[in-house]
Amino acid sequence: MIYLSRISIIVLSLLLLSACNTVKVGRDFDVGVFAAKLEQGVTTKESVRSWLGEPTSVGVSLATDGTKYDEWDYYYAEGELTDMSTAKVKILQIKFDKAGTVRSYNWSVSKQ
Repeated sequence: MIYLSRISIIVLSLLLLSACNTVKVGRDFDVGVFAAKLEQGVTTKESVRSWLGEPTSVGVSLATDGTKYDEWDYYYAEGELTDMSTAKVKILQIKFDKAGTVRSYNWSVSKQ
């Protein structure tokens, strides 16, 4: 549900900026840097911040067993409003445990 609302925010931002031909939302980031340096259960919030900068959004993720995780999201979208089928979108979601270390992550990129 939280994931869908974030996507909705991105899409809405793109529509609100319809006066522009090329639209960029969020801040570009390098998923490769994150994946290459990550050590699950060891990497801290401070390390992630030093590699990728401040997260685009922060929140809480609730697992099915009731465990709460801090969640940081990084996203970037770029596209031409006249042809959104060619838009490029990157999303990285990182979950941190109570100790502030990476518990898990998800990332996706558009097929371009």
